Amino acid sequence: MLEARRFAADSLGLRLGDSYTTYTRLERDTLALVLSAAHKDRLEARTWWFPIVGRVPYRAYFSEGDARAAEDELRGEGFDTYLRPTAAFSTLGWFSDPLLSTVVGQDHVALVETVLHEIAHTHLFVPGRVRFNESFATFVGHTAAAAFFCRRTGGGPDTVWCRRARDRWADVQAFSRFLDRVVADLSAVYGNPGLSREEKLARREEIFEDAKRRFRTELRPGLRSYRFGYFLRTPLNNATLLARMRYYHRLPDFGELLERGDGDLAATVAFLAEAAGETEDPFDLLPGSDPGG
Repeated sequence: MLEARRFAADSLGLRLGDSYTTYTRLERDTLALVLSAAHKDRLEARTWWFPIVGRVPYRAYFSEGDARAAEDELRGEGFDTYLRPTAAFSTLGWFSDPLLSTVVGQDHVALVETVLHEIAHTHLFVPGRVRFNESFATFVGHTAAAAFFCRRTGGGPDTVWCRRARDRWADVQAFSRFLDRVVADLSAVYGNPGLSREEKLARREEIFEDAKRRFRTELRPGLRSYRFGYFLRTPLNNATLLARMRYYHRLPDFGELLERGDGDLAATVAFLAEAAGETEDPFDLLPGSDPGG
């Protein structure tokens, strides 16, 4: 892990501070529970405001009882909800984040991806732009992990870890395309002024069922490493869909930006870090962007 950390600093120019130089063992298998909620008839998340990070579409709980009670309250108000565990977090450089016992059970590639994902938040975080922040971190976590395993001493393009990291990056891009299509289908229904609320809710269920069918028959057979089994295991609603989109929005466009920069990940990250905070919507920095994309 220290080797991957040095790679992030020396080869990619990521700001690290003292994060991931210590280890903390927790007496549980989950760090916290993250609660999300969304309106049923539109792709609009319920948000909370916090100092430093701004407005975010989730809230974390360390008590399962508190999390369940908050979820029940939101359901009673008519929201779709999604409650999920999380094993890691970033304090955005305010503190020295430790490597937690909740993540060390992952395989080598997934562990390095997770740590590089969290380090990416320390390097670039735009307040109030959660979807961009998380998708950027997913992009960095996967592409930096692939670069690390394919270039490290004893590594190379023919090693199992290099191939696995590259396969995982290909898979998350495929999942991103899949999710973006589901969102486009739902947006067309929710934005149709000729449909009543009841008609929109009925149409959305048809879209959800079609999405599950396409996941099984079109997406999953082509996956190389990831399974994304949670897509079928958790109820599909606006809250779960928006939660996925936070991490997987327009990943192929991030990849195209990297390709246009001749595969120079350090330069691509530096460009985004410099320009994102000066742009109304940081996604507009990506190829193929349209306003509000």
